Amino acid sequence: MNHYTKDNFQLTQSIGFHLNKARNSLLLEMDSALRPLDINGQQMGILLSLNRGMATTPFEISKLLGIDSGLMTRMLDKLEEKRLLERSRSIDDRRVVNLILTEKGKAVATQIPDIAPEVLNHHLKGFSEEEFEEFRRLLQKFVTGN
Repeated sequence: MNHYTKDNFQLTQSIGFHLNKARNSLLLEMDSALRPLDINGQQMGILLSLNRGMATTPFEISKLLGIDSGLMTRMLDKLEEKRLLERSRSIDDRRVVNLILTEKGKAVATQIPDIAPEVLNHHLKGFSEEEFEEFRRLLQKFVTGN
């Protein structure tokens, strides 16, 4: 079924418009909340992915978070500058770069769960438990196409 046609499409009424506004609003608030840790919302994803063992290479993180390789490289450069992570070449395959959190990076990553839920809960305050679960399910369906 086609929900949009050239006759009924209005930019400010489209799903893409609302998703983009929601993302921007959420990132702005998350960036502000994470400022004391000297990281932003996108860097948060990298640190959590590494800290929780969800990924260990730039490629894996790019795939997990949906970040292109150019932006990933710039974000990793900043995190390395801040001494939150280190890059090292794989012994088995020199083409593979492994990412390792430093002690400082681990300390920052462990503080994120104290901050991020507050920001998310602020945006979800008007949702019932059922609405929250349905919203999450629908977003996942939208992203995966299933």
